Amino acid sequence: MTDQLRPQVKPQEPWRQRLVRTLLYGRDVDRTAKARARIGLAIIAFAAVYAIIGGRLVMFAVGSDGPSARRAAQQDAIATARPDIVDRNGAVLATDVKTPSLFAEPRRLIDKDEAIELLTATLPDLDTSEVRDRLMSRKGFVWLKREMTPKQQQDIHRLGLPGIGFLRENKRVYPTGNEVAHLIGLVNIDNQGIAGMEKWLDNQGLADLHRAGFATDRLQRPVELSVDLRVEHALRDELLKAKEKFKTKAASGLVVNVRTGEIIAMVSLPDFDPNNPKEAHDPDRINRLTTGVYEMGSTFKAFTLAMALDTGKYDLNSLWDARGPLHYGKFAIHDDEPKGRFLNMKEVFYFSSNVGAARIALTQGVEGHKAFLRKMGQFDRLRTELPESASPILPKRWSELNTVTIAFGHGMAVAPLQGVMGVSALVNGGYLIPPTFMKRTEAEAMAIAKRVIKPETSEKMRYLMRLNAEVGTARKADVKGYYIGGKTGTAEKVINGRYAKKKVLTLFTAVIPADKPKYQLLIMLDEPQPLKETYGFITSGWNAVPTAGNVISRIGPLLGIEPRFDLPPSDRQILAASRLTQ
Repeated sequence: MTDQLRPQVKPQEPWRQRLVRTLLYGRDVDRTAKARARIGLAIIAFAAVYAIIGGRLVMFAVGSDGPSARRAAQQDAIATARPDIVDRNGAVLATDVKTPSLFAEPRRLIDKDEAIELLTATLPDLDTSEVRDRLMSRKGFVWLKREMTPKQQQDIHRLGLPGIGFLRENKRVYPTGNEVAHLIGLVNIDNQGIAGMEKWLDNQGLADLHRAGFATDRLQRPVELSVDLRVEHALRDELLKAKEKFKTKAASGLVVNVRTGEIIAMVSLPDFDPNNPKEAHDPDRINRLTTGVYEMGSTFKAFTLAMALDTGKYDLNSLWDARGPLHYGKFAIHDDEPKGRFLNMKEVFYFSSNVGAARIALTQGVEGHKAFLRKMGQFDRLRTELPESASPILPKRWSELNTVTIAFGHGMAVAPLQGVMGVSALVNGGYLIPPTFMKRTEAEAMAIAKRVIKPETSEKMRYLMRLNAEVGTARKADVKGYYIGGKTGTAEKVINGRYAKKKVLTLFTAVIPADKPKYQLLIMLDEPQPLKETYGFITSGWNAVPTAGNVISRIGPLLGIEPRFDLPPSDRQILAASRLTQ
């Protein structure tokens, strides 16, 4: 009875348990309410985790790109977007298209051996060992194949491999193929310019825009070039025919606006397809017009005569002794077709007399000769938008003998485009205008032009060039209606330190029309072979000149040059019109 009435005493809780309970729940807390709150919080946490997992599964179902792939895709789209390149009429020469590229995330692959086997079986061009090395790495992202076809993408997609995905990249495409290869250049696998105008674009700040994230498709305007694709096609087509007909090693050509310096067409054969970059590595496919330097042969006589006429001491009737070879030390300078008499300035030009040109240059002296050629832009490396260019080859020690030979185009080598620039100055009124591959107005050209000869000297040079088409070595290029003028050149090539008479470089530079030149055409054939129809001759008048005539007959209408018939001869059309005396 006594025990029942005694109050029940709760056993005292050990002090350690009491301390833990106080730290976890605090004092005087309703543990039931606290437990319900904790259960609710746990439910919410688990629901959030499962929602995230579900969302990720949905993302994987919609697209196989992981987070790293998506970041790479965004960066890649910015880093490789390039503006279209178009010709002067808006024809597309280079553009970007979207293509899928195959990537892998090695850390997400479940069975790497299976992935390697399936991928290499589906894409036989993949190297098995290379794929294995990449998939066995611990990297988060690796490329497996760039620029795939849609069918290849579909075949890989059907494999259903986790950790394998696709990115849409910008691929550079050249719709015109070989047509403007040396001018346009090409890009590498990352769409970065490595040659031609493509490289120039990067050097002009496109690469910086890539890095800054501003070079996106929607922010870039097309780049307009000066080239006319129609003229380019006609020039290349005729050069291909000439290369085959005369069995040449190479054939090249230029069309330039002498009033603006714009390059309207530029072809160097053999060329390459920029859509197939491997071809561009062939050393025989260089751009001979800017990266090659050559002795320009008798085309240099135009500089020699202009130099003398510009002094005012000589006129078109000045006589030069060409009765025999010019002996200089142990060397003798000969004419190909010696006349055995004195020749006036006109005859030196259209007979293409080496002896006459040498005597003219000697009257100016070594320093005068050098100063004139330097003024004409023939001494320094020519800089244009094209990164590929070469410096001229000059004599280490310029003596009188060098002046004698350079007077008719031997002993000094320049880039053909460099020579064209100088000849343009001889006929456009006397202005040296740097050539350009971008569109340029006459006003813009005159703002940077430099006068190098007198206007009356330029008139005389136009007359001489037209006279050469009437009675001289350029007769086979005289297409009726276009009043062509020009100068031929045949340069023997140096083989093992000696000039080879049977291996020559033939050139012809034509001005259209001769009385009021607007365009200049250069044709250059490397080692043309003799034919029955050329009577065994390999000089310029038998191959480069008729090729130029074929080109002019095709490009004249494209350039908007209206044919004019029944024009008077050069002495009345050019000299009389400018009131110059012969």
